[in-house]
Amino acid sequence: MPRRSTSPAPDDLAGRVLAAVRRAGHAGVTSQQLALQLGFRDKDVRYRLYDALEALLDEGRIRSGKKGRYIAPGGADTLEGTIDIIGSGGGYVRPDPASRAGQGDVFVHPRNVGTALHGDTVRVKLVGGRGVRPEGRVLEVLRRRRTEFVGTVHLKQGRLMLVADDQRVQRPFLIPANEGRGAREGDKAIIALGEWKDAHDLPRGRVVRVLGRAGEHHVEMHAILAEFGLPLEFPESVLAAAADIPDGCTPEEVALRRDMRGIPTLTIDPDDAKDLDDALSVRPLPNGHWEVGVHIADVSHYVRPGSVVDLEGAARATSVYLVDRVVPMLPERLSNDLCSLNPHTDKLSFSAIFELDDRAQVKAEWFGRTVMRSQRRFAYAEAQAIIDGKGEGPWQDEVLLLHRLAQVLRRDRIANGALEIGGNEVKFRLDDKGRPLEVYEKVMGPANWLIEEFMLLANKRVAAWVGRRRKGGVPPFVYRVHDLPDTEKVEQLRALARSFGHDLQLGKGEELPHAINRLLRAVKGREEENIIKQVAIRSMAKAIYSTDNIGHYGLAFEHYTHFTSPIRRYPDLLVHRALAHYLGGGRHLDKEQLEVSCRHSSNMEKRAADAERASIRYKQAEYLLARVGERFEGSISGLTNWGVYVELKANHCEGMVPLRELPGDAYRFDPERYQVVGLRTGRRFRLGDEVAVRIKAVDMDRRTVDLVLDEARTARPAGRGRTKRA
Repeated sequence: MPRRSTSPAPDDLAGRVLAAVRRAGHAGVTSQQLALQLGFRDKDVRYRLYDALEALLDEGRIRSGKKGRYIAPGGADTLEGTIDIIGSGGGYVRPDPASRAGQGDVFVHPRNVGTALHGDTVRVKLVGGRGVRPEGRVLEVLRRRRTEFVGTVHLKQGRLMLVADDQRVQRPFLIPANEGRGAREGDKAIIALGEWKDAHDLPRGRVVRVLGRAGEHHVEMHAILAEFGLPLEFPESVLAAAADIPDGCTPEEVALRRDMRGIPTLTIDPDDAKDLDDALSVRPLPNGHWEVGVHIADVSHYVRPGSVVDLEGAARATSVYLVDRVVPMLPERLSNDLCSLNPHTDKLSFSAIFELDDRAQVKAEWFGRTVMRSQRRFAYAEAQAIIDGKGEGPWQDEVLLLHRLAQVLRRDRIANGALEIGGNEVKFRLDDKGRPLEVYEKVMGPANWLIEEFMLLANKRVAAWVGRRRKGGVPPFVYRVHDLPDTEKVEQLRALARSFGHDLQLGKGEELPHAINRLLRAVKGREEENIIKQVAIRSMAKAIYSTDNIGHYGLAFEHYTHFTSPIRRYPDLLVHRALAHYLGGGRHLDKEQLEVSCRHSSNMEKRAADAERASIRYKQAEYLLARVGERFEGSISGLTNWGVYVELKANHCEGMVPLRELPGDAYRFDPERYQVVGLRTGRRFRLGDEVAVRIKAVDMDRRTVDLVLDEARTARPAGRGRTKRA
């Protein structure tokens, strides 16, 4: 099993300097004293110290005093951190560790938020609190998380206002008469925040772009991209540069590569995919083993470091998948043409080629640049039909062989402790105007797992090859890492399982993933399956990119990377470049530079995922807009201080019943037992409880669905009323 790394994370120099200045108090500290305290003796490192001091001065986080001393403003009752705005208009400030190590989150009442917006870095003065919960007041905004906002334009009392789509931005923006760029009531627009210093005034913003009429499908999808700071289109210079890239599959280039064109090779993808970035080849070997090749589009051949196309790809870091479209990381000239492994066409590839025995054990491996040719493109449904014995064709034997080996790989991986938490995707059937006609779940099956297992194998073995200690130590590399789960959330999962009559207990010498997998198998096909799976997922840390290899907990891999999708993930392109460099005997790459790319890619991946969820929420809300007043069966999918979330069984849409609108009592959220409880009656609502609800209202601007409990069709359990079943 992978373990936590004992090596420190890359230095946050500015944070360390700020913490040292704060420790010095009102007396301050000189740069020479700082250098001694922090152990900076080398001249190069001291120059970095001076740069950090200049940056902190520019940001106003420190000031210069007498005799060359640096002083941090504020005192023991102030701290800095990031504010998260909540539904009430208040917020919680997560302290910067350099500002106040060990300090928990600080609650800020709505009247004390000042001019802070969600995600801003703020300085807070502690002002007491209720019980153990500290409270604070925002003194100033040190840094804006964002300065552009997307929303709907409204005309109120003769003044243009913009209401942000982001529910956490609760103040409307005033648009001065000469800053509207022709925006009208009902337009979607992007505004740039102006100077805002007085919390009693509305923030002002100037329109920088009118996207179109709110409610129109394409306008709303563009608005979601803009809301999360994602690009709407490629710059002309990037498109022109991509158009000029020639096909690199020349006789001279082919001669430099391992030729795989004569080996049976196929792709398996969604039927509407255009960027086919991976292919599998398979053939028998004379010794009775199998050669399986994992062939990945060689994007690194076409996208050169520092080129215009490369810089754009690095900035985007990932393709974005909304409900109706893909916003690619690379222009279509690359993603759908030069680097797409289309059938019956010679393609440049970067391959991981394995010799496997019948137990799918790796007996030999080879990594390097190749030229390949796919003989057959399969859609997942076609491959699944062959696996199910319902399809035939000239490639039937290859598909069935790959399926058999993939099953062995999957079984061994799970036996080694990999988690079996696979979620289905919510999909929409849209009409020609983008209106949702149907909401359904896309179920993953053996054909998906076939591809997944060989991609996992390639990712694992590439990372393990680079991660072996060589002369000079382990070379810097881009890993995909996944930390240990949150202990408190695991306890919530255990309590939830117990409430359904299940156990999450470790056997002798057993590790947590085995116990979670046993629980998931026990609930498979039962009413509580989705809820327990959701809470299990929530207990997990988020996988990120890092140069510090702490392993991948969820997959139970000691080494893991992303090698298999350089068309749509920039870290994979970095992995290809690094692997080629090390295969050629190159020296260690710059770890700090790689780490900067890792952090940016992790951040952009989160933005893309948030945008995808926002597009799903919008289409779910739009689907239910025509169903206001209708009744649905559902199950409780989330509980908070402000409401009970319910997932509707018929269409997998989600809405919320506010706590204040639960009938017959006043209710509060009990986070320890993860339940909502009536203060007088003791009536409980828990995750997974079945309820009947009615669609009360849909707010398309906020992408929210308000529900009311249908008491006539909702049971009133004193407890859960379920007993453990064999």
